[in-house]
Amino acid sequence: MTNEFPQTLTIAGTDSGGGAGIMADLKTMQERHVFGTAVVVAVTAQNTLGVQDFMALPKQLIDEQFASLAADFKIRACKTGMLADAEHVHIVVENLKKYHFGPLTVDPVMIAKGGAALLADDAVATVQKELVPLADVLTPNLPEAQRLTGLTITTSEEMEQAAVKLQEMGAKNVLIKGGHEATPDKASDFVLLADGRSFWLSAPRIDTVRTHGTGDTLSSCITAELAKGNDFESAIRLGKDYVTAAIAHPIEVGHGHGPLNHWAYGQGGTI
Repeated sequence: MTNEFPQTLTIAGTDSGGGAGIMADLKTMQERHVFGTAVVVAVTAQNTLGVQDFMALPKQLIDEQFASLAADFKIRACKTGMLADAEHVHIVVENLKKYHFGPLTVDPVMIAKGGAALLADDAVATVQKELVPLADVLTPNLPEAQRLTGLTITTSEEMEQAAVKLQEMGAKNVLIKGGHEATPDKASDFVLLADGRSFWLSAPRIDTVRTHGTGDTLSSCITAELAKGNDFESAIRLGKDYVTAAIAHPIEVGHGHGPLNHWAYGQGGTI
């Protein structure tokens, strides 16, 4: 039964503060009872106050990480996060076409919670043309959906229109996160599935600054559930529940946008 345990892969940047990026991805995957692996694309100097610096890794080292994982592991689902710039988006796309790591969840990370740019402006077109068409699940927030589609999104109808356009760009299943929406009492996400079905996912809006790594955590939970054989709708719904619990039961870490509580789901927010 060697290699039959569900295995996942995150392709992203690190977060030295532990709340987002690959660190949040691996914490989430562990909590969802899958074995997480990683390809590091970039390294950040980061904490809850912001991103102080980052450096993308050389192509050869990224390629070697992909080859190393493919030679040993049986990865059943994977995700992307911070990819830095157009060159590195292309490097990742080349490797995703070379190796089969199961369904791909694309979290098109562009801006950190504190406002720092995590994707160069000239890389947006590369994400649109090369990465989005590979996505089995695409999970942009509102600003990211606007950048990718060129649409202004201020209403629920415009969220639905943006999801349709993202599908037309090649993404199979689309989840547009509504956390940036100016609705005072709830956070609503719109989901458009590959088979044409659609639905809204809503949760009470929680007044907190402990939301660092929300997008990474959501996409990682979806990836973990797909690796365990769950269908796309079930994986997305569980991802929403998982993130809601992680925000609702905060831990007090850092002086800025604090991290989520990755062990909160199903445990009442306590150890």
